Amino acid sequence: MCLAFILLFGQKLIRPWFHLVARQKSSELFVLNVLLITLGLAWLTELAGLSLALGAFLAGMLISETEYRYQVEDDIKPFRDILLGLFFITIGMLLDMQVVIENFVWIFAILTALIGLKIVLIAGLSRLFGADASVAFRTGMNLAQSGEFSFVLLAQAGAIGLVGNSILQPVLAAMVLSMFIAPFIIEYSGSVVQRFYSSEWMYRAMQLTSIAAQTMATQNHVIICGYGRSGQNMSRILEQESVPFIALDLDPRRISEATIAGESVVYGDAARREVLIAAGLMRAKVLVVSYANTVSALKILAHVQALRPELSVVVRTHDDSDIDLLKEAGATEVVAEIMEGSLMLASHALMFVDISTNRIIRRIRETREQRYSLFRGFYYGSTDDTEDGGEKLFPRLLTITMIPGAAAINKTLEDINLTNLAVEVTAIRRRNIRGVLPTNETRLETGDVVVLRGTLENLAAAEIRLIQG
Repeated sequence: MCLAFILLFGQKLIRPWFHLVARQKSSELFVLNVLLITLGLAWLTELAGLSLALGAFLAGMLISETEYRYQVEDDIKPFRDILLGLFFITIGMLLDMQVVIENFVWIFAILTALIGLKIVLIAGLSRLFGADASVAFRTGMNLAQSGEFSFVLLAQAGAIGLVGNSILQPVLAAMVLSMFIAPFIIEYSGSVVQRFYSSEWMYRAMQLTSIAAQTMATQNHVIICGYGRSGQNMSRILEQESVPFIALDLDPRRISEATIAGESVVYGDAARREVLIAAGLMRAKVLVVSYANTVSALKILAHVQALRPELSVVVRTHDDSDIDLLKEAGATEVVAEIMEGSLMLASHALMFVDISTNRIIRRIRETREQRYSLFRGFYYGSTDDTEDGGEKLFPRLLTITMIPGAAAINKTLEDINLTNLAVEVTAIRRRNIRGVLPTNETRLETGDVVVLRGTLENLAAAEIRLIQG
């Protein structure tokens, strides 16, 4: 009766109550309200003879269906990981290793039955709701482990005597082991699905063929990994400059709408090696990771380093914490969005305290130079003429690969002496050695990618000196 009341009327009561609390514009009151609802529902379920955990679980379900779920998630984030860790510690303390050792065969049988049953059940439900067989099977494998709430139910059953300790311990051990092996099941789920479902091969082949068809005739293009807001804004700038590009994204709805609008975007996981190859990685001029996901970016960088280490890669990240990690993995430049936002805030604030525009531009330029080495020199003359004739005087970047037989191989930068051409060597990239900081004693080797900065005419002269001598 209590559960029926909560499920039927809980949402109708909680939503207007949240509206009332939110109108007070007090973060402390909002957090207290979340605690009130959570503890209140837990108390109600306890009075009804159910568990406190079930009430808290129902509270979470009801709150997640309101428009305030993101605010609630942000408010409880500092406590979530701590409480989750504490929860699993308490579960581990329930486990009796002596019982596990004595009943190992039974535990293995329960584990096999648990995983098999969940795969069949979830795959069947996925098929019932219209998913392809291969997708349904993969979904079942990805969700085959026990959930956290199952531990709550098992502990409650043991506490009220529904399950004896001789049964509880083997079942608990099997559930813990299922969560332990879950990452391995997920990692190899794709290979298992491909072995049993030929349609998966056909789907991937069609996907790669579609990507390759759009990039087959493209040279020196930009590969944009992710077509969210940042990727779309970047693509518009590239279009204005008539620079060809191909964007990869995993959101079917976004891709459908963008394709109808004539955008050059295709469905594909940029973290997969074959997708990058189909997108023309070997012919691209630069690759941009436009979303802030360090794990995915590292996978992309690993593929780039294995296939084409000289390719310039620009990666977006949320803050400064992963810049060194991404650069060590092969990123040519890493853009931290928090830093860029701070620079824009500072520049606008300085305008309102009567600082001249030229001084603001100079200050922002100096800050960027300290963080982004490739931007050094790009901001000189920002208030000068920027028409086609004036652009020739602006510094730009040029990458030159030291091919076998190049004149500069086995010579130091001091021997080559590019400074008399007003050209600076900003970086030297080598396989397995990323972002080598050049000095006068740095000796060039076959396969080195030398990054030069200078004016257009001076770069042409430097290229001749490096290759021809």
